[in-house]
Amino acid sequence: MTPIRHVVYLHGFASSPLSSKATWFERELTVRGVGYSCPDFNDPAFETLTVTRMLGQVRDAIAAVPEGPVALVGSSLGAFVALHAAAADATGRVDRLVLLAPAIDFGGNRLRQLGEHGIDEWRRSGSLRLFHYGYNESRDVSFALYEDASRYDAFAVPVRQPALVVQGRHDALVDAPTVERWASSRPAVDLRLVDDGHQLTASMPFIWRESARLFGLDA
Repeated sequence: MTPIRHVVYLHGFASSPLSSKATWFERELTVRGVGYSCPDFNDPAFETLTVTRMLGQVRDAIAAVPEGPVALVGSSLGAFVALHAAAADATGRVDRLVLLAPAIDFGGNRLRQLGEHGIDEWRRSGSLRLFHYGYNESRDVSFALYEDASRYDAFAVPVRQPALVVQGRHDALVDAPTVERWASSRPAVDLRLVDDGHQLTASMPFIWRESARLFGLDA
């Protein structure tokens, strides 16, 4: 398998390109001479975030990369987007995937955790206020995020590329059994369950080692 020459990292919801996992990948790839980019999904404004907009940003990021195989690495919502971006890739350049704590049900149960009352209130007000870890402050996000995300079903998407999936058994945000069920019917997916939470902080050395192996690099 040809070694990966560029990685596009997709950060999570209410996060940023400066997240700890993003900077870890950037550091390790840079010292090995591998290209790295990370679109900022908060641009042009977090308040107007949608999955469709994120997918457009991923397409643009791939188009800007020099010729050669590209790997997508996604965290949480970024992993959900990476999955759909890879399936929709008409160029054939997306060669491998690393999905970290993938929010497989973001388009369904993940947003319904608000409960019907919460969703109704979000619809009425037009926005939802939540804590943004990238900005370290509360921000609003439009109800358009919920409407748009419901169009994307991870269980309906095939996985053609070799994919490493790392999921924490103690993840309070992403349901590990749901990820297991999704992965079980996809032969290209190598699921690794770890004793960790959603941030996968303690598992980063393992994640990098397994990612480097998938990329055809020395760990």
